[in-house]
Amino acid sequence: MSNFLDENFLLRTTAAQILYHEYAVDMPIIDYHCHLPAEDIASDRRFENLTQAWLEGDHYKWRAMRINGVEERYCTGSASDREKFDAWGQTVPYTVMNPLYHWTHLELIRYFGIHDLLTPTSSARIFDQCSELLKTPEYSCQELLKRMNVHVVCTTNDPIEHLSSHIALANQTSEILVVPGFRADKASQIKDPISWIQYIQDLAESVQMSIESPDSLLEALQTRHDYFALHGCMVSDHGEEQLYAEEYTRVDIQKVFDSTMQGNIPSYHEIRVFKSWLLYELAKMDHAAGWTQQFHLSALRNNNSLAPGTDCGYDSIGDFAIAKATAHFLDQLHQSGYLSRTILYSVNPAHNEVLASMCGNFSEHPIPGKIQFGTAWWFMDQIDGMERQLTALSNMGLISRFVGMLTDSRSFLSFPRHEYFRRILCNMVGGQVHHGELPNDLNWLGEMIQNICYNNARDFFRFKRPQNEANERIVVS
Repeated sequence: MSNFLDENFLLRTTAAQILYHEYAVDMPIIDYHCHLPAEDIASDRRFENLTQAWLEGDHYKWRAMRINGVEERYCTGSASDREKFDAWGQTVPYTVMNPLYHWTHLELIRYFGIHDLLTPTSSARIFDQCSELLKTPEYSCQELLKRMNVHVVCTTNDPIEHLSSHIALANQTSEILVVPGFRADKASQIKDPISWIQYIQDLAESVQMSIESPDSLLEALQTRHDYFALHGCMVSDHGEEQLYAEEYTRVDIQKVFDSTMQGNIPSYHEIRVFKSWLLYELAKMDHAAGWTQQFHLSALRNNNSLAPGTDCGYDSIGDFAIAKATAHFLDQLHQSGYLSRTILYSVNPAHNEVLASMCGNFSEHPIPGKIQFGTAWWFMDQIDGMERQLTALSNMGLISRFVGMLTDSRSFLSFPRHEYFRRILCNMVGGQVHHGELPNDLNWLGEMIQNICYNNARDFFRFKRPQNEANERIVVS
């Protein structure tokens, strides 16, 4: 019998333990998609207490607290930081068998050396102990990243952002490379004309030009795309319910653009046509720049109309028919020569085999794993979800070319999720060795594990330090 979260947590065979402890554990981290605020890294922020570091912006925890009957003021409301943490401490015992229970205690151990369980009884003591540590220089944001051996952080940024924090970081001597990710979702959200028109005005202001046509919208986005590339961006990200590949003409797009700019609510078909056009044009920009494009699909977002805002934990798994449109979208890009490195994610596990098999349709020389079936994400980044994603990828593709895990997190304390993934991966591979399904060549398999943990992502994304006065543009190694 093992103790809770001991050194062999989730590692059920001797081979799994060797693969993790001798090959996986010390590999650096490339977190190629997250929502960490770059300004906190640039300023090397020190959190005043554990609530700020742990609950600020973390909709996973807010969601669990609401399910536990906690009032909203303890989640996103006006309660004090200590009151919010106490509410979380009261909730944690009820998260048993939810990944939050593992994550919470892994984070207490890895960052603070605290092996006690978080309960209503221990809550005040743990809050005080961790808060005191967080105030020290050794627990600043950059130091928290170093503590977890993070080499690259790729943030998620709207095209209109100035990237001032990324610019500041490029001129620091930080060991950690922080690069932006280009997320232009708002440019396609014509379903709400009022919000979309305001966004178009903000985009126009950011590039100091008028946007009065589809062509000028593309010109503005290309200007921002070039700006992001100048500051180290190598990835785009799209948070659409599904991919779109409707037939359209220039006249169709002009009509939809003009009508929406006049404040008219577009039809369901017009929305799909506009998204099809803009996603294709953005993909062409990514290809020209040599970027990787990421598509996070099948999330049904912001379902509660009484929620205190967006991205607050009122999202769920969506059920969309994604196969035909995804195939058509990728094929259009492939035929025209604009298909760049691509990662497809779905938060719906019913899509695992669909996407894993889809990736093989468009892979080609000379890029290994050019089209990737992305890691288990959001609701799926737990033991069962990761095992199902890894199994589908193994069965339908080449797991040895997989680019591995990301956090998709807003918390600087979330990086033990990479450990969680690595333990699950090593356990699956080690289990097959134990049962004679793989050869007992742990050096060979260990190299594969290291590639999945770090090397594949390094080679696939090719993140580089942006040019500045102090250094040349250097490939991250």
